[in-house]
Amino acid sequence: MLPILKVIPQSNVADNYIVKPMTMLRNLRQIKVTSAILIMMTMVVFMITSCTKDFLTRPLTPAGPTVQYKTDNQYYYFTESQISRKKGDLDNAIILLRKAIEADPESLYLQRELVTVYLQNKEDDNALVLLESMLQKHPDDVRSLILYGGIKQVLKDNDAAVEAYEKIIELDSQQEKVYSLLGNIYLEADNLERAHGVFTKLIENFPESYAGHFYLGKVYAKQGKDQEAEEEFRRTLELAPELLEPRFELLRLYKAQGKHEDTIQIYQDILNRNPNNIRAAMELGLFYHESGDSEQAQQIFTDLGRRSKTEFEILVKVIQLYVDGKKYDEALVILHGMLEGVPDSSDIHHITGIAYYSKDNYDEAVSHFTKVMPDSRFYQDAVVHSAYIYQENGEIQKALDYLEQAIENQPKNAEFKYYLGTFYEDGEDYENAEKYIKQAIELEPDNPKFYFRLGVVYDKAKKKEASMEAMRKVIALDPKHANALNYLGYTYADLGQNLDEAERLIKEALKYKPNDGYITDSLGWVYYKKGQFQKALKYLKMAIELVPDDPIMLEHVGDAYLKLNDKANALKFYQKSLQQKEKDTEELERKIRELTGN
Repeated sequence: MLPILKVIPQSNVADNYIVKPMTMLRNLRQIKVTSAILIMMTMVVFMITSCTKDFLTRPLTPAGPTVQYKTDNQYYYFTESQISRKKGDLDNAIILLRKAIEADPESLYLQRELVTVYLQNKEDDNALVLLESMLQKHPDDVRSLILYGGIKQVLKDNDAAVEAYEKIIELDSQQEKVYSLLGNIYLEADNLERAHGVFTKLIENFPESYAGHFYLGKVYAKQGKDQEAEEEFRRTLELAPELLEPRFELLRLYKAQGKHEDTIQIYQDILNRNPNNIRAAMELGLFYHESGDSEQAQQIFTDLGRRSKTEFEILVKVIQLYVDGKKYDEALVILHGMLEGVPDSSDIHHITGIAYYSKDNYDEAVSHFTKVMPDSRFYQDAVVHSAYIYQENGEIQKALDYLEQAIENQPKNAEFKYYLGTFYEDGEDYENAEKYIKQAIELEPDNPKFYFRLGVVYDKAKKKEASMEAMRKVIALDPKHANALNYLGYTYADLGQNLDEAERLIKEALKYKPNDGYITDSLGWVYYKKGQFQKALKYLKMAIELVPDDPIMLEHVGDAYLKLNDKANALKFYQKSLQQKEKDTEELERKIRELTGN
């Protein structure tokens, strides 16, 4: 079936530092999100194969002799693969490495190289299969075990990662980084006894390991052993005076213990070393505020506000640390303090509006959104949020007027015309909705979002052919647009037309949204229209497991049961549907009367 299609603005500013509204159907920012697993995997593999010093770790000890190639063929293919890799042509690098391995099938070095390129190319399944094959033949190869453990850890198979790391340490106690990887698995799982044992061994083998002392301090802190924790963090700083994390850990300890002077001293130490450390400045300002020293707090916030005019990173940090972290009250303390320094800052007013909006304080939110000027990077988002708040408060005309004023300020802003169209759509004024969305399309003729909304408006206005044509346009512009694929497929099914094409479209939509209840219902409805009632029931029941309270979907299940002559279940689902349905109940009531005889 067709999902709810109301456009709702939301905010997550830190993604691209500029807020734009989101809908229930599509992220309007159109940011391509990389899999977190793959990002983490790349980081782990980089860390465990790097020969450079990074935060709280030291390089892995090389395992095995320098690589010797048997013939020029291996060397040629390997060299060419590295050239392709540097150029970003990972597919070709994989092909060349496979050829090198064919020439020298016993080379673990070449196979490990192939594993790392697989990971870079997001072929983690191939990487894991190759590693498992390597470890079957060479179960004690430390480098392969390191890669294997890293991949398993990223894939959240911590038992396998622990087994690999424990074996590595048993085989080679000089693998310093592995202690940190293993200990952190235990630390994150709150297995503090095991974590303590691992980090203690790390320090025994590497007395100068600042990583070992730092993480042992974190173990002690979790165990409530504040004195021991402080000693370890202090020892970390003796070994690596430039590190910030041990200082922030000490701050947590001192704040919990109420050590006011020690807390201020650490913050000042951080800021003396780096006056531009925004996190430390904000935290110190909050600490002064909470301690009742409003003058010192305001001095810091005023300075941050003035600096924010040229240092956008300050605003980003507010967003990342406090708004996205849902620490709205702390964010508002900082932001209001910053506004004392720059009361006309559109950027700060916008983020303040977002913080209030996130707290459901819409009056305060709109008071700040409306202070965002047309020349601000945030003007569009502020306008849409303000209009949405007016609409939710029942001030529909005020919302429309506000958007129309925004269009006067920025006549070529397609988003304003699009949103004005959606507001008219919500008011069931489909003529004006169509008018403004078409104007948005004139400004951005290749924007699939606009055509999709136009198709929805046409559908609501009972212009089925025009709606289907708009959805075809969406699919032409974006073949992976699951909602358009579903919309067109379901419309075909509902009309009893092009049922094979409807099935194809909806199955394509499910590739991109495999657990979407509305799309699953659409597939079931196609089978219902095809007369395949048992198959239809299977998918329709799957759909209501995903979306249990949708009246149309419940009615579809009842229809399928009725076709299978199971009148008891048909009546049951019709009655459930009626409980959820708020309007247009006549047809459903008729079905119930026919089954009950009333």
